Amino acid sequence: MADLPKTGLQVRTLIKSEGELELSLAEVDIKEPGPDQVIVRVEAAPINPSDLGLLIGAGDLSQAKQGGSEDRPVITAPVPPAGMRAMGARVDQSMAAGNEGAGVVVAAGSSDAAQALMGKTVACLGGEMYSEYRKLHISQCMELPDDITPREGASCFVNPLTSLGMTETMRMEGHTALVHTAAASNLGQMLNRICIADGIDLVNIVRKPEQEKILKDLGAKYIVNSSSETFMSDLVDALVETGATIAFDAVGGGPLAGQILIAMESAASKKAGGYSRYGSDTPKQVYVYGRLDLSPTTIPPGVGMSWGCGGWLLLPFLEKIGAEGNVRLRKRVVSELKTTFASHYTKEISLRDMLNLDVAKAYDAKATGEKYLLNPSL
Repeated sequence: MADLPKTGLQVRTLIKSEGELELSLAEVDIKEPGPDQVIVRVEAAPINPSDLGLLIGAGDLSQAKQGGSEDRPVITAPVPPAGMRAMGARVDQSMAAGNEGAGVVVAAGSSDAAQALMGKTVACLGGEMYSEYRKLHISQCMELPDDITPREGASCFVNPLTSLGMTETMRMEGHTALVHTAAASNLGQMLNRICIADGIDLVNIVRKPEQEKILKDLGAKYIVNSSSETFMSDLVDALVETGATIAFDAVGGGPLAGQILIAMESAASKKAGGYSRYGSDTPKQVYVYGRLDLSPTTIPPGVGMSWGCGGWLLLPFLEKIGAEGNVRLRKRVVSELKTTFASHYTKEISLRDMLNLDVAKAYDAKATGEKYLLNPSL
């Protein structure tokens, strides 16, 4: 601990009771680690959509203002009344953000397991990673191979385990192929590589021609564009060919989940032996795992009576598969970090850059192919 500073900078997010979001930098104490704890100097932390749910919340960055100083920038933004209702549980509580990241262990507790990590590069899943230093329990850290840099290991939890969790859920629930929306994202590209390697048919839903090209270049076979006039017929054709009856939807709001269920029902009806007023008896499931669209999810008539639409989150899934399942998935991630689970970033930014309003608007846009990486050591 002698070579460590006593404090480090950390990004904080605060929803004030008067209806305002405040993003700021705070100095936090760096305290000595306990026996089974380590202190990690954070060198890379991705900005994922799941992170933005806490960092920005319901704040309206289109009306945000830049404040503070060059050294300690501050962003403030209004939160509309509907957003304040959704944010009720966190009002007037300053919170740290950043689900995952990677860095080097610079201090370790007295236990053998903690000491074994001293000087090692580790990936971390423990929250509060938008910090210069982070104290963590050893169970929240995963040692990375010597040839993996913090940048390469920063995203080895959320997106890799989510994409693996989708195929695992598919198998556990008795499905044989799946559908994914916002499919050209970093996560979507990982999912395609998994499905190609494992021989799983995957129907990719995108909304732009350039996103189609990203997936074609990866070797994806089934790609449908939701902006096309022939979207529904193209989707039904892909579902007939693949037999996909489970979908993972990153969009969440609007008509897309309902359209997928209608297309699944239409595909199932084409294979059915006869007519039933209640529709096919083929189970169909859409899991919403993201909220790129915050409007209500609409499920219209025409989906039959054998369907489900619910939420899917990574941490409850990991709890469901238990310790053995977690170890198995993590081993695969580490062994394929440079291939299947490689992440690509458009820009690497500092803590102060993160609180530059123009930069914040860019990473909050969640544009496909525009992934930002925070490096607190810059």
